[in-house]
Amino acid sequence: MTEEDGRTPAAVVFDALGLDYERAFADSAERRASLDWLLERLAPGSRVLDVGSGTGRPTAHTLAGAGHRVLGLDVSPVMVDLATRQVPGAEFRLADIRDAPLAEASFDAVCAYFSLLQMSRAEQAAVVAKLARVVRPGGLVALATVPLDVEDAEGVFMGQPIRVTSFGAEAFTGLVTGAGLTVLAEECSRYTPDLPGATPEPQLFLHARRPGRPPEDR
Repeated sequence: MTEEDGRTPAAVVFDALGLDYERAFADSAERRASLDWLLERLAPGSRVLDVGSGTGRPTAHTLAGAGHRVLGLDVSPVMVDLATRQVPGAEFRLADIRDAPLAEASFDAVCAYFSLLQMSRAEQAAVVAKLARVVRPGGLVALATVPLDVEDAEGVFMGQPIRVTSFGAEAFTGLVTGAGLTVLAEECSRYTPDLPGATPEPQLFLHARRPGRPPEDR
């Protein structure tokens, strides 16, 4: 499904949101804890893929600031422009992870925070399998989603109409292990965006590793 001008529905939504999205979710302690988990385990100068990089903050900003080589992919031209200006120490590309050409085992870590929710279940499964291939053996994968059992559900997100598909927590974890990744830790929480009238939403953070030679202990 695409818009008449060729943009995906996700691109249309996030083009409209811009920095408002960053402000609404900037104080997520759970995402920062997930980034800390990565930082504690990454070797210096690691190559990291950030799927759905948004405005570049906090993910790419945190990782690049720690000296890692970050490539961010996003379908929203507005987000890519914002990220390029806000995080000059990282590289950002306008690309859709579903068809972006990425070499196998070319990253030390991959993170995808809430960037799969406007894909079908089959597409989400294919993307997770792709992420499992592009991270090197022993490499790390950090994923976050809203763990609800919904498929192509209509909704409104920050004033923008959206259609959302997701998995329950157990099913999403099964999808990740089915892609050949070993889940090392998972954290379920509830987060309230900084928005008028916002209510808490469930969140699931998974930390996994591609089997193989592990990263060097430090």
